[in-house]
Amino acid sequence: MNNIALIEPVDYLVIGHITQDILPNGFALGGTVSYSSLTAAALGLRVGMVTSCAPDLMLNELDSIRVVRKDAEHSTTFENVYTPHGRVQHIHNRAETISAADIPLQWRNTPIVHLGPVAQEVDPSLARAFPNSFVGVTPQGWLRDWDDEGRVFPCKWGDSASVLPYANAAILSLEDVSSDEEEIQKFAEAVPILVVTFGEADARVYWNGDVRVFKPPEKEEVDATGAGDIFATSFFVRYTQTRDPWEAARFATRIASNSVTRKGLQSIPTQDEIKTITSEIVK
Repeated sequence: MNNIALIEPVDYLVIGHITQDILPNGFALGGTVSYSSLTAAALGLRVGMVTSCAPDLMLNELDSIRVVRKDAEHSTTFENVYTPHGRVQHIHNRAETISAADIPLQWRNTPIVHLGPVAQEVDPSLARAFPNSFVGVTPQGWLRDWDDEGRVFPCKWGDSASVLPYANAAILSLEDVSSDEEEIQKFAEAVPILVVTFGEADARVYWNGDVRVFKPPEKEEVDATGAGDIFATSFFVRYTQTRDPWEAARFATRIASNSVTRKGLQSIPTQDEIKTITSEIVK
């Protein structure tokens, strides 16, 4: 782990594994923490990350992020294989579990904390570790498991009751819960704000007994990787600025819709996009 004596306070803390994704032409950094940290930085926040990965994993693309790394023998590694019957995902390696002991004391009161597991790696008790923070959760990594060959499949979130009552907002995709509307309703009753994304960056927001659907402008999709993480971070940041989940959803859907027009980490929002979308919302 980095020298914690040198760690400065941050505005946005994201916790989870950086992934090393296998692509046809090599490897790429991925994972919720990669997309979310860069999005928060683009939105003008000082960003910290607590992760676990191999010591030799190069993080050049995350130079602007304060990274606390828990060393692991291997970095979490995913591979997507596309077949005539759809996408098949495999996990080849998994880094170490992240618990409260891995969080620097200087970051225990960070204004926004984002729990972003991708492979069951975030200790659920972390939801209770930040009583003075806005806690946002993207539970995708708690909603997937894998077999002995590493083939990933959806699973029930057994620890949801250990997380959602302590979170301020949770964001997941319809795919994460295999379109199980009963499960969605259960989650909506357990957390103050639940957002379910579906389709091409559409979002359904549950808040205060009301449900609203937000549809972004249509864009030509090039790569949807990371769009959900970009949406979530945009939502969390905008909500903490306005305390209005409807406005946060409008902002996030527009940011995410632009992200799908670019590949990989290039999908992070630009300053021009942020300014334009913010202006549209406040008119």
